[in-house]
Amino acid sequence: MTLPTAPPHCPHADDGQRIRAMLQLVSDRVPLQRRLLHAGDVVHAAGMPFTQLFVLNTGLLKIVCTSADGRDQVVGLHFRGDWLGFDGIATGRHACDTVALDTGELWSMRYDTLMQACALHRPLLDVVHAEMSRAITRSRTAILSLCTLSAAARVADFLLYWAGSLEGRGQRTDSFTLRMTRAEIGNYLGMTLESVSRALSGLARRRMIGFTEKGRREIMIPDLRALAGFVDGSVPPPGATVQ
Repeated sequence: MTLPTAPPHCPHADDGQRIRAMLQLVSDRVPLQRRLLHAGDVVHAAGMPFTQLFVLNTGLLKIVCTSADGRDQVVGLHFRGDWLGFDGIATGRHACDTVALDTGELWSMRYDTLMQACALHRPLLDVVHAEMSRAITRSRTAILSLCTLSAAARVADFLLYWAGSLEGRGQRTDSFTLRMTRAEIGNYLGMTLESVSRALSGLARRRMIGFTEKGRREIMIPDLRALAGFVDGSVPPPGATVQ
């Protein structure tokens, strides 16, 4: 299914063109190392010295931080074209683990070399600043979702983000595989595994989503706009308590 414009909760439909142009600019202007990733591979671990930034060319990554009491918390997801490693710039060390969820290719570049290239080519510097801004915006949007949406709407919004990220990268959105377990989704959304399962079942009963015969990680979304409408309709009025 291809939509003429992106739903309100999804990345812009022209993201594919922007990502292709960005990847081409980076590969033309910066010396890169390319690494093949497999599910479970660690790109960098918390506490490692910061020397490089990364761009995901293909695949899917998750960001995991460990709390003071030792609990792992999924705090971010990254798709093709996303930059990683900005967290290490301020302190000189990475604050979280970055782990592959699928097979893919990662580009890495030395930060000092990138800054030298940016000084020589202003459009490259503009790209780096834009990607920093997008990272901030993603974090803010995730926090708003956690604070304002019900459990079912949080899961629906998560599926919209996943589908929209695929659509913006030229991939199908009506049927796709979630590369995360129910427990990982719950961890990311601040929900229990049982709450995630109930939310998915409820969305299926409303025919907002479906499951293919391959298994319950295979998600079908017949109408992204209908799912987006469900999320919009679930936003509580000011002062209301989120359930």
